[in-house]
Amino acid sequence: MQWTNLNEHNVYENRWFRVNLADVELPDGSHLDHFVIRLRPVAAATVVNEADEVLLLWRHRFITDSWGWELAAGVVDDGEDIAAAAAREMEEETGWRPGPLRPLLTVEPANGLTDARHHLFWAEEAQYTGPPTDAFESSRREWIPLKLVPDMIARGEVPAANMAAALLMLHHLRLG
Repeated sequence: MQWTNLNEHNVYENRWFRVNLADVELPDGSHLDHFVIRLRPVAAATVVNEADEVLLLWRHRFITDSWGWELAAGVVDDGEDIAAAAAREMEEETGWRPGPLRPLLTVEPANGLTDARHHLFWAEEAQYTGPPTDAFESSRREWIPLKLVPDMIARGEVPAANMAAALLMLHHLRLG
């Protein structure tokens, strides 16, 4: 039961995203107009230290008016390597430069509406380089024991699905 995108045209665009209107053919041959949001990839990263603590940011998201723990993340610049973007975002937002990054997972957070792909990475070491240059991104940065992650997610303290998935994967990889 595959839907087919016959064509789409742009209805709005800015430097962050494009909104297109697609002519979609359904399996029964009927057609549907469907809006599609086209986004650049997002890269995110964190580090887990020797004490099995994960570096997180506590931040407010004005769109949903919610607070929660997140990994440092941002849009990948045109032509930029995804892992390099993740490392750049982590250092800008936390003041910690990650060691070698390992791919953790890639998720499609809203694939019924957008083509966004979020690429999440992690490292086992990082070097503190000073206060974050993008300190406005979060209220604070903390090392959180990884063992607390499942309960934090259950309490709604990690509201973003991509961040919850990444933290649960890290919990599984490090603590079983």
